[in-house]
Amino acid sequence: MSEGRRKIWVGIDSGGTFTDLVLWSESGLETHKLLSTPNNPAEAVLDGLRSLLSGREPSDEAPQALHGVVHGSTVATNTLLERTGARCAFITNRGFRDLLTIGRQQRPTLYARRVETVTPPVARQLSFGVGGRLDAAGLEIEPLKPDELRDLARTLRELGIDAIAICLLHAYANPAHEQAVARALGELGLPLSISSEILPEIREVERAFATCVNAYVQPKMSRYLTALEQAIGERQLRVMQSDGGVASARLASRQPVRTILSGPAGGVNGALMMAKMAGMHRVLSFDMGGTSTDVSLCDGEPTITYEGRVGPHPVRLPMLDIHTVGAGGGSIAYLDLGGALRVGPRSAGAEPGPVCYARGGREPTVTDANLICGRMLADRFLGGRIRLDAAAAERALSGLATQAGLEALALAEGVLEVANVLMARALRVISVERGFDPREFALIAFGGAGGMHACALAEALEMRRILVPAHAGVLSALGMISADLTRRYVQMWLRPLDEVDHDALCGAFEALEARARDEMTDEGVANERLTLRRFVDLRYEGQSYELTLPLDDPRRASLHDSLRSRFGEAHEQRYGYRHEERPIELVALRLRAIGRVDKPQLAAAAASHAAMPERPHRIWLRGAWCDAVAVSRDALRVGGRLHGPALIADDHATTLLHPGWVALKDRFGSLLLNRKG
Repeated sequence: MSEGRRKIWVGIDSGGTFTDLVLWSESGLETHKLLSTPNNPAEAVLDGLRSLLSGREPSDEAPQALHGVVHGSTVATNTLLERTGARCAFITNRGFRDLLTIGRQQRPTLYARRVETVTPPVARQLSFGVGGRLDAAGLEIEPLKPDELRDLARTLRELGIDAIAICLLHAYANPAHEQAVARALGELGLPLSISSEILPEIREVERAFATCVNAYVQPKMSRYLTALEQAIGERQLRVMQSDGGVASARLASRQPVRTILSGPAGGVNGALMMAKMAGMHRVLSFDMGGTSTDVSLCDGEPTITYEGRVGPHPVRLPMLDIHTVGAGGGSIAYLDLGGALRVGPRSAGAEPGPVCYARGGREPTVTDANLICGRMLADRFLGGRIRLDAAAAERALSGLATQAGLEALALAEGVLEVANVLMARALRVISVERGFDPREFALIAFGGAGGMHACALAEALEMRRILVPAHAGVLSALGMISADLTRRYVQMWLRPLDEVDHDALCGAFEALEARARDEMTDEGVANERLTLRRFVDLRYEGQSYELTLPLDDPRRASLHDSLRSRFGEAHEQRYGYRHEERPIELVALRLRAIGRVDKPQLAAAAASHAAMPERPHRIWLRGAWCDAVAVSRDALRVGGRLHGPALIADDHATTLLHPGWVALKDRFGSLLLNRKG
């Protein structure tokens, strides 16, 4: 096989500020980072692909020659948060059209005198109730009326609807009524989101929201993916899902709600992959990009939650347990009405970007503060492709400092400390508030800005080990290439645990597994690459929430005792207590189908003769300038040690090494930071 004909995989992380690309072939790994194009995200994606593929043989320059592209996109997320989605209709049972408005009546701030109402993704005037009713067992109480459905189709056509969400009571037990409504409205030729396909589970509020969110973002996401498929090729394009796996572009177009956290999920995958290569298994991932920071806890494997939210909207779909805060490199600093310094969540984004990018930005950001404090190198940003304007950043921060009655450097360090407080709080949410001690974990810092704040956050949480992976600035894109093809299945199976019959349980799982094998075969997954994992949802009788436990060894003799013991341990870990005598209910069966893919193999790191040699540098730290060194990561010797304070730069990210910390470069090019003493 010639060099030009080798298989090529590309991972693409399209963020709010930067679009990151990683190309992997048998000849090695290549990376590229460019500013995003928010008005047309596909433009940056295709520009980045052309840049990565330039210089190859003509037959391989075209995107169609790629073996596979895995894409993590913010299109669905931004569409929902920015309220730019489709004009949707919501179809439910008569008497339940206000379901989205009423919701769960939960108040985010219990004692607030003024409660801000959440605007649902579908307006009330576009919500419709139809006759027909099923009971909780899925048995028909009242049939649907064909004449009523024909009238509804006529009304929707006159209203100019773009998409339709259908969510009827108890459709998880019997989807027949939803399917009948879908057939009646199919003549409109509109995208249909059906709750029994999106989320076949109990809890009609969460099921309705997930279905409506899917309908709201589907037309825009479908157009976006169609444009990419035309340029890349339908069979080559796959999309990152929120649960850490990938799906075909076809499935992502039908169910885009499953891609809401696709970019951050790729980062968690990449962090865990690099952590295992470094011999670490209990880690907190810390991904600081240009617009936001995403954190997650991995105790040997990523943590899945079914209680996710996107903005104010509940999205009860399996997703990695990622907590996001609006603190990134582009987060804007300002003084509130009381004169207190604030950072984010508003961001300068890619356009105009931080002031130091010299693209028209006027408001100071975290990146500007890092630059004037000497925590970035103006001539090394994006490998020297962009030279940062430190003077412009200082002018912007000086203006805000004057308002605050501070010197510019003091104000800049204050901006960084406020951002650090926000990010440390996020790390505590996914560790301390989940019953885990962060001191028992290593911090995996990545993203373009993660390495600059890692030591400060580790010190705040009393953590002693940090890993700044190789390719940290584009790690989310690398994690996407390593993601397996996944699908998840669920079947409601509510009954007391003590009454669960072993044979019936195994039979129900076998039916799910047969369906999974058929669908994964359609996706091109060979049987020898397919893994099926069983899970069960359990709760104490009377509870309104469940915990999901793996069922890897469902032996008849120990089934009940094993599940009871493991559920008690999990409940105590999460909530601080357990009931020895309280009855336990089995609520649902879950199956995860995993189609394993070839993982990128990283070559051993080697020093580069073109790397920036070590040079003296000054860093503003803890209220004073301190003498340090600046060096490129490529110039560090594998196994060599570097004592802080120091600045370690590479093409896509910078690492700030605090005094009292020692950095060691491992054989893959990752930096292992250890706190002395």
